[in-house]
Amino acid sequence: MQLGLTFGVRRAVQQRPNAYAIADGPHRFTWAQLADRIARLAAGFRHLGMQTGDRVALLALNSHRSVECYFAALHAGGVIVPINHRLAPHEIAAQIADAEPSILVIGSEFIHVLAELQTGYTSKHFPKIVVCDGETGVAFDDLLSSAPLADANRGGDDLACLFYTGGTTGVPKGVMLSHANIMANSINFLAHLGTDETLVHLHCGPLFHVAAGVRLYSTTQVAGTHVVLPRFTTAGVLDAVARERVTLATFVPTMLRALLDDPAIDDADLSSLRTITYGAAPMPEALLHEAMARLPGVHFVQSYGMTETSPIATMLGWRDHGEAASRTGRLRSAGQAALLADIAIADPAGIPVPQGQIGEILIRGPMVMLGYWRQPEATAQAIRDGWMRSGDVGYLDADGYLFVVDRLKDIIISGGENVHSQDVENVISGHPAVHQCAVFGRPDPRWGEAVHAVVVPRPNMAVTQADIIAYCKARMAGFKCPRSIEIRLAPLPLSGTNKILKQKLRDELTLAKCPA
Repeated sequence: MQLGLTFGVRRAVQQRPNAYAIADGPHRFTWAQLADRIARLAAGFRHLGMQTGDRVALLALNSHRSVECYFAALHAGGVIVPINHRLAPHEIAAQIADAEPSILVIGSEFIHVLAELQTGYTSKHFPKIVVCDGETGVAFDDLLSSAPLADANRGGDDLACLFYTGGTTGVPKGVMLSHANIMANSINFLAHLGTDETLVHLHCGPLFHVAAGVRLYSTTQVAGTHVVLPRFTTAGVLDAVARERVTLATFVPTMLRALLDDPAIDDADLSSLRTITYGAAPMPEALLHEAMARLPGVHFVQSYGMTETSPIATMLGWRDHGEAASRTGRLRSAGQAALLADIAIADPAGIPVPQGQIGEILIRGPMVMLGYWRQPEATAQAIRDGWMRSGDVGYLDADGYLFVVDRLKDIIISGGENVHSQDVENVISGHPAVHQCAVFGRPDPRWGEAVHAVVVPRPNMAVTQADIIAYCKARMAGFKCPRSIEIRLAPLPLSGTNKILKQKLRDELTLAKCPA
């Protein structure tokens, strides 16, 4: 039998039964207490009719109950399906209908959309409702009155998690991740960081995102401590780090920018914080330098991957965040292949290209998904000859450092020249008055596509189109410089995982609004 993701709970109880497993505001449980709650919740799921292989959907903010669902669904022999609660009700209903769960665990904060979810449901039977804190359906805490259930001990290629992806690039697809996939991801993460039971992990990113969700399993694997915030706020993060003595936190660039812009960070007690990991979206180099300067006692580590790779494929360690890395340019890389990952660069036909040449990034290893839920054709297009086609463009240097140049769909072809949007964004982000920016192509009758930028100034600072264009022309080739710029005061639209929604910006753009 191959070990499954519930093994970490048993190991933690065996080795640290009285150590704190989780802190969620006033709610605190030791590993022995948390394991008991998980086993009782699993029994409650079974009493509601859940069978082996059934899905348990989770539509709730982060909490200890969300963490318990992540493990109880697997303990009972099923699959956890975290749902993006930031979607519109009809989009949520479509995902639930696609997954066909037998149980839906819903936070009381989303009860108001329940009727709409049921109206938009297209499968035969709506799942049984379990409410985290409320009067509708079965009360979560009532399930805990069940006698503890023995662990189903599923593992290996058994399906463990179903994460929906594709919200920023097209129709969402259910990504099937097995116990073995996520165990491999834990090995990649833990081996690289050298993490042990002293880990106190802050979970402030939404658990419906794979990078946040699977950290529950890797933290549990070393019997560390989970510190849970319902959602990201700068005040909540600064308070939790100080109060719970957090050692590791994970942020996407927009979160890190917000933290650095909060004046309270200068007086916050961050002395326990040893590591900040970042990823999920391109990190502007200027922002990274600022963060490292403001937080000199913290190690920064980047991870690159995708939902389909569970998600880590490469890592740029803290040693590669020093001055030497900055001089060599490796700070702009995504690091080297993770312990169990194989990385290659290929042309459109899938044939490997020479070192240093740009092509599509391919990923192979035990963390590559089982496939897309009920979409064999899409699976066959994504995984060819064992390689996951990432849809990202990049190259490898002489030492195997991966440089991610752009998304395939975000390459701008202007006058026959390829312009990589991330290159332009990296330059614009270096302007001292720029808070956020997004770069993409707009139709142009002469050039085919023209480089367009949307820029949000930093608070209490002003910047003009001429300022940005002059700044870019001093730092990059003329054909890469934006031909049009929109300055807006409102924050850029973000996805549920805090990525800038370029597609929404594209949809908003018209030639009338943004003349050449």
